[in-house]
Amino acid sequence: MANRAPARLPPMKLASPAKRALGDALTKAGQRSTRQREHVFAVLLDKRDHPTADEVYARARSTMPAISLATVYNCLETLVTCGLVRQVNIDREPSRYCPNLREHAHFHDQRSGRVLDIDVPSTFLANLKRLLPAGFEAEHIEVSFHGKAPTAKTQKA
Repeated sequence: MANRAPARLPPMKLASPAKRALGDALTKAGQRSTRQREHVFAVLLDKRDHPTADEVYARARSTMPAISLATVYNCLETLVTCGLVRQVNIDREPSRYCPNLREHAHFHDQRSGRVLDIDVPSTFLANLKRLLPAGFEAEHIEVSFHGKAPTAKTQKA
């Protein structure tokens, strides 16, 4: 029996609303949609766990083997520039990417390294903006919590 190459999965497909949002954002930024940009965006939307560029690359390659790390970095930069993805920077770790565009905070679990979205009330953000000196305007607020998620042992207590 001959060895067979592993079956290749087809590239991830974007749902119509996401594909339209991508196309509109790229057009507005003077860019065009490509298979690679669509694929990287689909990877980010598929599992919203704030992956690093290397993690996005590994996921993207599983269904698009010819994609390069440089292409993934370029796609991520374009998605951030177009406002479809947020770049999340935590201390001295590699940047992570978040497709959640709602106002929210992040929780960095120092035990596992995971980053979780934390919904915050709009009144919370409005109150933060009131702390600015007179005449200042915040275009974007980033709130990050750092700590440890409960372990199975502490959850039982």
